[in-house]
Amino acid sequence: MSGLPRISGRECVKALGKAGFYLKRQEGSHMVLRRDNPFGQLVVPDHKELDRGTLRAIIRQSGLSIDEFTKLL
Repeated sequence: MSGLPRISGRECVKALGKAGFYLKRQEGSHMVLRRDNPFGQLVVPDHKELDRGTLRAIIRQSGLSIDEFTKLL
């Protein structure tokens, strides 16, 4: 298992887009992503750099492993 990358919210959204998520809406600095099959919904903050705990929680909620996520970057 590799360490977490230091990425922005927009880079995270691009990687999750490759996993089937799409931008449903944006409210302020929070982007809401959705995947229809299997259903999943995530909130990604639009920050220059995501905290490690926040990124880890987003990856966990997406159903991906850290290695699978880093390959999507």
